[in-house]
Amino acid sequence: MPKKRNREKLTSYDPAEDLGSDEAIAVFMAEALQTNDVAYISHALGVVARAKGMAQIASQTGLSREQLYRSFSAKGNPTLKTTLAVMKALGVQLTTKASEAA
Repeated sequence: MPKKRNREKLTSYDPAEDLGSDEAIAVFMAEALQTNDVAYISHALGVVARAKGMAQIASQTGLSREQLYRSFSAKGNPTLKTTLAVMKALGVQLTTKASEAA
């Protein structure tokens, strides 16, 4: 008689669910920015926007929810203007510092 296998159902993980505080969002975005990977940074902004509520971000930026989802999708390429508007709505900002000499 064959053994029954325990089958566990896997669910997809949404990192937006773990971004419940402004501090968590700041850490998440700081780590994304450290990668210097434009696509990943854009994706991270989209995750944070979903965590805060895309409808709220759309209202604050004057952009449509559809435009935001499209801009921050895997194939999206948000403009700097859109990126800065979303960051402002999220309460995060870019900072600069002199790079270390190569």
